[in-house]
Order: sequence, then C-alpha cells, then structure tokens
Amino acid sequence: MNATDRTPADLLRSALAADPARPLVTFYDDATGERVELSVATFANWVAKTSNLLQDGLSAEPGERVALLLPAHWQTAVWLLACSSVGVVADVGGDPAAADHVVAGPGAFEAGLACRGERYALSLAPLGRRFVPGPPEGYTDYAVEVPGFGDRFAPYAPVDPEEPALIVAGAERTGAEVVERARAEAGGLGLTGPGARLLSGLSYDTWEGLSAGLFAPLASGGSVVLCRNLDRLDEGALAARVESERVTATAR
Repeated sequence: MNATDRTPADLLRSALAADPARPLVTFYDDATGERVELSVATFANWVAKTSNLLQDGLSAEPGERVALLLPAHWQTAVWLLACSSVGVVADVGGDPAAADHVVAGPGAFEAGLACRGERYALSLAPLGRRFVPGPPEGYTDYAVEVPGFGDRFAPYAPVDPEEPALIVAGAERTGAEVVERARAEAGGLGLTGPGARLLSGLSYDTWEGLSAGLFAPLASGGSVVLCRNLDRLDEGALAARVESERVTATAR
C-alpha cells in the first residue's frame, strides 16, 4: 500500500505493483469442501474483467448503486473492488428496488427481481461455474459473460475518493473513509505488515466482516483466508487449517 492510496481500487493497484505473485484471498467453503487461492495478479485480473463488465456491459456510471446480494465469498470481494474501480456504490445486502443494478447469489434471486435495472446471477459453485442449464429467469449469468471482457481496465471518468463508495448495514462510506478505517483497524486485527495472514469467518453483512475479510488485509499488505460455513469445522480441523495456511491472526 502507498500513503497516497485513497480508494480500495488504489490499494489493489499498489498491491499489484509491489508483489503480484503473493496470495491475497484464499477462500474456503466448508459446506462444499471448496478451496480457491487467488494471487494479487489473479484477483486483479478478475477485478479488471468485472470492472469492464460494469462499465461497458451494464453501462454503469459513477454514483449509481449496485445491490450485492451475496455472502462472504471471493467473487463478492471481486465485485466490491470492481465497484470501487468504476466509482459505483456497492450496497451490500441493499434493497434491490432502490438499486440501479443487482448482483445476486443463491437464495437471493427472487428478492433481486425487484431491481428494474440489469441483474447478474452468480452460482457461487466451485471455480465460479456457470449455471446449468441456464441462469434464473430475469438474470444474466456472470460466469458466462465476464470472460469476454478485457484484462485491463481504465475508468471513463476519474473516481472521486470523497464520493460514496460502500453501503453496509445501512451505513454509507466514501472510498477514502473505507481506506482510512481499514488502515486504522489493521493492527487491532493482527495485521502488522506484509506477510500477515488473517483467517476470517465473519460474514460480509457488517463493516467488521468486510474489514477483516477484505479491506484491512488489502490496506496492510497482508492477505485473508476467507472461510464460509466455518462453523462446520471442529477445533482440531480449524487448528490444522491455521497451521497449514500459516495464519497469523483470526477473526471469528
């Protein structure tokens, strides 16, 4: 990270410049046995493609609101950074009827139909697989569309760090506020510098979950082991994961 970084997208660009090969997000789903590890470079590639999808596929403009009806998941993290890259507001768990666009996962498709704008569906299946035979009615399959977008992204308009960037649990924050708060909280989460590795079992429906599960590791030069359905592990299995993943701190 650099002192001049003012948005989450800035933090990602700095991480990419510093060490593109290091792990950034390692995701586990303990209901399915899935494990996915994304380096900074791989994560940034997903973000670039999704940002291009937002800007060109959805024609989303800075200030528009995207309701993210998604759990703590590596693809949710991608969408959060893509929203920051374009300058749209990521409304986590927000009201689809009040949003310009909606991105939904299993369990939220019916609610998402209240959005009159573009609707994208994520299967959240291992490896981000597409829907078979097709997405829910009223939705476009993200996994089908995103591969066709470019690996490099440049916003049509500069992103203002003082404009709203994130809404979670009803609280709105600018991009600059997200970065500042994530930096301030990193030490308390045990993220003491490059190489720190935080295991988070928190959901993404609170600021605390987003901070531990994405923003604070990104702001501190660390990485996150993001665990969905962590309550399915017993203490022995959890201890083994902490050891194997070289975890230095936990948030549960």
